[in-house]
Order: sequence, then structure tokens, then C-alpha cells
Amino acid sequence: MNTFAATSLARRRATLALLGACALAALVGAGLAGSVAVPVAELPHALAGLLTGSPDGMAATLLDLRLGRASSAFVTGAALALAGVMMQALVRNPLADPYVLGVSAGAAVGALAALLFGAALWLVDVGALIGAVAISLLLYLLARRDLGGGRGGVRTGESGVLLLTGVVLASACMALVTLMLSVAPESRLRGMVFWMIGDLAGTSWRLLPWVVLAGALLLALRQARALNVMALHADAAVTLGVNVARLRRFLFMCSGLLTACAVTTGGSIGFVGLVVPHACRHAFGPDHRLLLPAAALAGGGFLVLADTLARTVLAPQQLPVGVLTSLIGVPVFLFQLHQLHVRHPR
Repeated sequence: MNTFAATSLARRRATLALLGACALAALVGAGLAGSVAVPVAELPHALAGLLTGSPDGMAATLLDLRLGRASSAFVTGAALALAGVMMQALVRNPLADPYVLGVSAGAAVGALAALLFGAALWLVDVGALIGAVAISLLLYLLARRDLGGGRGGVRTGESGVLLLTGVVLASACMALVTLMLSVAPESRLRGMVFWMIGDLAGTSWRLLPWVVLAGALLLALRQARALNVMALHADAAVTLGVNVARLRRFLFMCSGLLTACAVTTGGSIGFVGLVVPHACRHAFGPDHRLLLPAAALAGGGFLVLADTLARTVLAPQQLPVGVLTSLIGVPVFLFQLHQLHVRHPR
């Protein structure tokens, strides 16, 4: 038993080390790539300037801008992927994503309302955060009994009320979004559409999303064993010592907060929270002790690569990163759905 545990721990560490190295390589590539290349010979001097807080020269300035955007891309992708794992555990469906309960739609209402009235950029972020939090609170109030796991917290497999409530609220929010887009002046319509698609242009170093991501990941890892029990023995989780009601509320609140931070930073970037967790589960197994950090690293690295392509493939013109994540995510999702159907035919 000790040998098996040691082997499992070594495997988790090796997997996370490999994913961490890939994410770091993606960040380095994002700093070097662009319409104006950063010479490799000037990289040490540029990095030294960034570390001392006084970037000097074009190379250091470019590196500062690109790494700031890449850091936002990484934390956004990691938050979406981690929220996707939590949402899939909450509704017990591997094809669920962070947007399934309407948090993104609420954020869109707040952000587009700020853009419609010509608010400053920081007010757009505040509007998106307020919209996401408002929908999360409303959803919790309307479906709190379902989040408790059913009568007595025993029935863990039913999330019908939660899902239906989220779908209805998302539909209402999208109706408001459509109304705002239809009455928006031409001068503001482009920015509103770009936000809806998902765009990281103009983002820079931000501390709060990293704090939220780190806190949510640490708390989730403490619940990893309980998540494994609930996933494998849903009907008997309570008798095995899992506080199902508290765990479901934790998953709901953490996934909602992560989604709110991600959407506030980059807009409605699709498919990251859907495809990455399912791919990691397929590659590394269902153990949440590995799945949670692996999904965060893979999601962050994936969005950094997608954003690097978005700003370089047609340089100097930049594409919304949500376009590329959707173009990549749609065929991957269809393949995963086909594999799921082959493995578990009705």
C-alpha cells in the first residue's frame, strides 16, 4: 500500500512538473512573439529591467506589455478550467462548463451596460463583476435547496432545479444583452461585440485574479478526497463521511467566483472551461488531487497559446481570443462527445 501511494504521488508530481514546464514555455513564447520580435540577446537585460521595476529600452517595454497580457491570459484560462472541474463535479456531468448556470450572462449584462453608457474601462470591469455576483446570489437564493443535495443532503445526483434556474436566468440576461446591442450606437458596438466574444487586448498585470485562483485551488485541494468519494459513490457519500450539502455549496461559490474573475478580466471566452477539464480527466484520470491543479495549469497554458496566436497570426491586426478558443474547442468538444458516446452507449 505504501509503495502504491508513493508511486501515485510521484506520478502526480511528475505530471504537474511537466504541465508547469509547458505553461512556462508558453509564457516565454508569448513574451518573445509578436509583430516586432524581441531579440534573444537582449532578453537577459530586458528581464533584469522588469525584475528591478525599471524597464529600459524597446525590448524591455515590449516584454513588459506582452508578459502582462500573457499573465492575464494564464490566470483567466486557469480560473475557467478550475471552475469547469468544480462545475462538472457539482452537476455530475463531465460536459458541463463554468457558463452553464448563467454567471457569464450576468457579467455580460453589467459590462455591456457600462460600455453602452461610455463608462471608463475600470467601470466596465466593475459592471461585469457586479453582474456575475448578482446572478450567482440570485441563483443561490432560488436553488439553495438543490445545492443542499436534496432532502437531508443525501441525493447528490440531482441538480435539475439548479440547472433549470441557471438556464432561465441566462436566457433573461441574454435578452437584455440583445436589447443593448440593438440600441447601441455604432461607435460603441464594436467594443461590445469584442467583449462578448472574449478579448484580452489591453489587459495587464492584475493581482486580484491570482489571489482568487490561488485561494480557490488550495481550498479545492483540501476537498479533493471528498470530491473523489462524491464522484465514485454519489448515493452513499453521506454515509462515508462526506458533508454533501456543504461540499456542493462550496463548489457553487468557488466556481462562481472564479468565473466572475475570469469573465471580468477577459470577457466571455468560450470552451476553455469545457474542453480542458474533460481532456485532463481523459489524460490523467478522475482523481481530483491531480485533476484540479492539472486543469488549472493546462487551462492557463492553453489560453496563453491561443492569445499569442490571436495577436500574431494576422499581425499587426489582432483577433479576439474567444474566436480561436471556439475554433479549437468546437472540433475537440465534438470528438470528446463522440468518444463519450462510444464508451457509454445507451
